Amino acid sequence: MARKCFFTGKGPMVGNNVSHANNKTKRRSLPNLRTIRIKLDDGTSVCVKVAASTLRTMRKKS
Repeated sequence: MARKCFFTGKGPMVGNNVSHANNKTKRRSLPNLRTIRIKLDDGTSVCVKVAASTLRTMRKKS
């Protein structure tokens, strides 16, 4: 499974590490993913990867 939020589609971002000497090297910034179990209407449960910020919003709205 990709490093992507199931609901928002938030994925890795690309940027630069910048040293004191202003040397630039590529780096990846990964989203803070959590695996949660969601119960469906028919009684079954599904495990999905959700970003922590999305999980916080979901808990706030419910």
